[in-house]
Amino acid sequence: MSKRYRFFIVLAVVAVCFMFLYPTIRWYFMIPKEDKTLALGSREQIKIYASRLAQEDLQELKVWARNGEEIPEESSFLVSIAKSHIKRTKNSAPKVWDARGVVSVFVNEREALEAIETYYRDDIFALKDLQGSAVQLGLDLSGGMSIVLRADMEALGERLGRTPNTDDRTDAMNRVLEVLNSRIDRFGLTEPVIRLQGSDEVYVEIPGTADPERINSIIMGKGTLAFHLVDEDATAAFQAYYRAHPTSTFDGNGNVIDPSIIPADAQILGVYTKDRYGLDEFVDYIAVKKEIGLDGNHIENVSVNRDQLTGTPDVIFQLDSEGGEIFYEFTAANVQKRIAIVMDDKVKSASTVREPIPGGSVQMTGFSVDEANNIALVLRTAAFPVDLEVVSQQAIGSSLGEDTIRQGLYALLGGLALVMVFMLVFYKGSGINAVAAQVLNIYIMFSVLSAFSFTLTLPSIAGFILTIGMAVDANVVIFERIKEELRLGKGRKAAVEAGFSKAFWAIMDSNITTFIAALFLSQLGSGPIRGFAVSLAIGVFSSVFTALFVSRLIFDFGTDVIKQQKMSIDWRIKE
Repeated sequence: MSKRYRFFIVLAVVAVCFMFLYPTIRWYFMIPKEDKTLALGSREQIKIYASRLAQEDLQELKVWARNGEEIPEESSFLVSIAKSHIKRTKNSAPKVWDARGVVSVFVNEREALEAIETYYRDDIFALKDLQGSAVQLGLDLSGGMSIVLRADMEALGERLGRTPNTDDRTDAMNRVLEVLNSRIDRFGLTEPVIRLQGSDEVYVEIPGTADPERINSIIMGKGTLAFHLVDEDATAAFQAYYRAHPTSTFDGNGNVIDPSIIPADAQILGVYTKDRYGLDEFVDYIAVKKEIGLDGNHIENVSVNRDQLTGTPDVIFQLDSEGGEIFYEFTAANVQKRIAIVMDDKVKSASTVREPIPGGSVQMTGFSVDEANNIALVLRTAAFPVDLEVVSQQAIGSSLGEDTIRQGLYALLGGLALVMVFMLVFYKGSGINAVAAQVLNIYIMFSVLSAFSFTLTLPSIAGFILTIGMAVDANVVIFERIKEELRLGKGRKAAVEAGFSKAFWAIMDSNITTFIAALFLSQLGSGPIRGFAVSLAIGVFSSVFTALFVSRLIFDFGTDVIKQQKMSIDWRIKE
C-alpha cells in the first residue's frame, strides 16, 4: 500500500473516531452539572420543570409587553421562539421585535405557553440523547439503581391450584432470573447484577443513569396483552352517566361504584396515549367485553417496522397456529366492530375490523417509537411465571468512591507514561513512533466505546492497561526486526520495509490468538469479565492498526519527507 493511501486511511480513522468520541467529550466536559441533573431526571420531572419555566417566562413577557419594554438580553431566546413559530405558521412578522411584537405573534396565551415549553422540553431531551450516545460509566464508577423484587408465592399457589412446593418455588425463581436477564440485556444495559436474595426475592443492580420509569416498564411490565371486543352501547351509556356524575362514578381505588350502569360481561378501562414527554396520558374511558378474544400468550415473533407512507412505528407479531385460528374466528365474527388492544389493563388502541385477518400475522399501530419498542421487548421476553412486587428501589452511589476511580485513571496514565519512557530510552528517536502509536491507540479505544455506548467499568480500565503493554509488543517486534536489517548493512528505507514485512505475521498471530481468547471471555463470561474482554478485544484491533499503519507512516515520513538517511533506534548502532 502506498504512503498516500496509508496517510488518508489514518486521517479518516482519526476523523471518524473524533465523531464517535465527541458526544462523550461534550457530555462529560462541556455540559454544566445542573444541566446534566435535568437530563438525567425522569420524564415527569422534566415535564414539571419545563412547564414551570414556561409559565414564569410567559408572565414576565406579559409584564414587559404591558409596559412597552424591550426583551432583556438573557431572555432573547423568546424572540427566536417567536420567529420559529412564524416560520412554521407562515404568519406575518411584527415590525419591531420587542415584547409586544413577540406577544402579537401568538393567537392566545396557551399557544405561547406551549411554544415556550416546547423550547425547554426539546433542549432537555437533546441532552438526554447526548447522554445516551456517550460512554456509560458502570456501577463501580458512577453508581446506578438498586431494586429488590419479591415474588408473590400466594398468587403462584392460586395459579397452580395447590400450595407450591420447594421445586415449584425454585423453578419459578429460576425462570424469573431468565426473564429479567433477557429483558435487561435486550434493553441495552450492560453488566447488570441480577441474583437471588433469599427464597423469594431478586436483587437487581443497574449501572449508569438510565430513566427509572423506562426501566420499571421493562422489569415490572407483566407483558399481558389481549384483544377485547369494544361494547359500543355500554361505552355510550357509561360516558353519559360519567358526565352526569363526574365525582361519584369511581371509588378511591378506581373501581366503578355502581356496576349496574354497564352490563355484567363488560368492564371499564382507560384509553391512554403518549403525550409530548412520552408519558401515558389519559384520553377517555371505554367499555370492553371481559371475555378475551385473543390472549397474548399465542404470540411468537415480534418486530417493529415503520410505515412507508406515514413513518409511524408498527408492532407486528406472528401468532402460533392455534392463535392464528382463534384470531381469524374472532375477527370474522366481529367485522365492522371495534377491537381494543389492552396491555396491562390500559387500552392502547382500538381499531375497526374491516375484514377477517387470516394467517396469524397481526399489525398493531398507534404507538410512539419508544412505546412500540418497549411493547415488542416485553412481548419477546414473555410474562413472568410469578407476579413480582417492588420491595425497594433506590439510587446508589459509586461503590468504589472518587478516590478509587482516580487511582484507576492514574494507573492507566502511569502505565502509559512508563511505557513511553521505556520506549524513548531503549529505542531512542524511534521510540517517538511507539509513543504516537500508543496515544492514538487509547484514543481509538475510547472512541469505539463511545460509538457503541459500551459501559466503562474498573475491569474495562484494567483491560486498557493490559492493552498498553500488549500494544507496545508489536512495536518492539518491528523495531527488533529493523535493527537486524540495519546490522546487515541495509539503509534506512530498506531496513524499514524489511522489518515491517518480516514482523507482520508474528504480530498478526499473537493478536489473533489474544482476540480469540477475548471473544470466548465475552461470550462465556458475565459482568466484570465481559467488560474486561470487550476492552481487550477493542485494544487488539486498535493496537494492530496503530503498529502497522501509524508507526509505518511515521517512518516513511522521516525517510521520504524529511529525507533522513540514518536510523535512531539503538545505542549500539551508530546513526
